[in-house]
Amino acid sequence: MIGILGGMGPEATLDLYREIIELTPASRDQDHIRVLIYSNPKIPERTKSIVGKGESPLAALIESAKLLEQSGAGIIAMPCNTAHYFLRQMQPHLSVPILDMIEETCRKVREILPEAATVGLIAAIGTVRSGLYHRALADNGFGIVVPSEDDQRKIQEGIVQVKAGSADRQTQEMFQSIGISLAKAGADAVILGCTELPLAFDPREVEYPCINSTRVLAEAAVNWALGNRR
Repeated sequence: MIGILGGMGPEATLDLYREIIELTPASRDQDHIRVLIYSNPKIPERTKSIVGKGESPLAALIESAKLLEQSGAGIIAMPCNTAHYFLRQMQPHLSVPILDMIEETCRKVREILPEAATVGLIAAIGTVRSGLYHRALADNGFGIVVPSEDDQRKIQEGIVQVKAGSADRQTQEMFQSIGISLAKAGADAVILGCTELPLAFDPREVEYPCINSTRVLAEAAVNWALGNRR
């Protein structure tokens, strides 16, 4: 059983479950994977905590993960890139593993783009400032390009719009144009490093390779559930 620790935000949680369903080879209900979703939107805001302006979400994350574990989840998928800042502190409190969305995404870039040298990152400011992707990309032999301060502010505003259900075509075009800027700055591919981004981003409309961290996480969870990985 896959456990989804969600609510950060709720629609991103739904998107992960949708990806899991799509990636599962099934022709009838019984072929699908058991999935337990705990959507806890009361978890304190991750970015504010990382930049020193808010309550730590760690206790709520551990409590939520334990609930999934106690309910029978054999692995936990957490559809929030920024929350992975707290993964190393969460894991010792659990006896089941949490999939590392950041590591999985960086390995996927190497798998599908073996010749790539530099990767662009579109993500929440907390994820960028934490250095999560910087370290993981470096470990996989990549350089990194991040948006300018002005573009990062626009990204943050766009993420807020997605969470509020007010994202529109202009929001989508803004995200996609920032990806163009990263490609022009030398990125061979762009990581969508926030689970709100795929909800307002159409990879069919851009000419640069995009890696959707939500789909990568779903693929890792499905492979575990089908016995294709430990």
